[in-house]
Amino acid sequence: MQALFLVGEQRSGSNLLRLMISNTHEVAAPHPPHILQRIDPIVPIAQVLDDKKFDQLVEIVCQMIEKNPVPWLNTTLDRDDVKKRCREKHVIAIYGAVMDIYAESNQSQKWMCKSMQNIRWANGLNDYFKTNKYIFLHRDARDVALSFSKAVIGEKHVYFIAKQWRDLQRLCLDARAKLHTDRYFTISYSQLTNETESTLRNLCGFLNTEFKPEMMSFYNSEEAKNTAASSSLWENVTKPIMHQNSNKFLKELTQDQVRIVESVAGKELDELGYQRVYVAKGEEIVYSQKQIEEFTRDNDRMKKEQAEKTDPEDARKRKIQEGVLTELKEIVKAWAAEKATT
Repeated sequence: MQALFLVGEQRSGSNLLRLMISNTHEVAAPHPPHILQRIDPIVPIAQVLDDKKFDQLVEIVCQMIEKNPVPWLNTTLDRDDVKKRCREKHVIAIYGAVMDIYAESNQSQKWMCKSMQNIRWANGLNDYFKTNKYIFLHRDARDVALSFSKAVIGEKHVYFIAKQWRDLQRLCLDARAKLHTDRYFTISYSQLTNETESTLRNLCGFLNTEFKPEMMSFYNSEEAKNTAASSSLWENVTKPIMHQNSNKFLKELTQDQVRIVESVAGKELDELGYQRVYVAKGEEIVYSQKQIEEFTRDNDRMKKEQAEKTDPEDARKRKIQEGVLTELKEIVKAWAAEKATT
């Protein structure tokens, strides 16, 4: 089974590309429950587990998928089947097993995960999957900041959005430098939306799949409808590509906001070919602790305001999945208590 990872940062067209790739019908690409990203802070994902802990983590991972806001199509997770597929007893192996099951359930020999932050665990993924490939999708940090400022998820102040974008792009760029070109493919959001067919044809060559015209009409697919119906966050995926959807920040961000992004993420903007507007190289603003504390207060306030506007049904679906992680935290506490008494 071929493992593929879409990496970069959210609000960069990742659902758009996921649905296009899924519409080849050669690559299974489910909506991600962000398994590694959510579990690693609680249980290190490469940690080898004893039988009892392994069984508990299999159950947790399966529940995360079963309670994902966007249901996985055509997939039933038999816990014993998941365990048998694991070559090692850790979360990465469990993750690979459930992705294999999804691919097989949808008649595919390849799967792609669009949990963009998986690049943080590239070394562990490379060690386990061996022949895995990466698709690095990047978008201008200033447009990403604008998009996150309106979304129901994520940071809201451009300083923190820019920091996360910078850190993830750095990891992606560093990983690209270490891997052969046959395992790493880079796409910009503007290429995807403005040069769609040629970009997809090149990507299909990288994936050793056939380009199919229905990739361009992704918005008619069952998976697109399934995704759009699950949250207002993804309502645009049942619409055709929005061309000329770049550089919106020039009209919608303030000059001060653009200066913050260019100061925080200027190096990565330069490396990815984005032109700066206000902050020249070497003239980046260094923000004081007092300024960062002010940014933090503003960020917290804006996140609270956004939470109050979030669709109650969206919030309810997310809490269901968050409950699984709360259960995992209690399990880990029990592990610690058992260890203390032995």
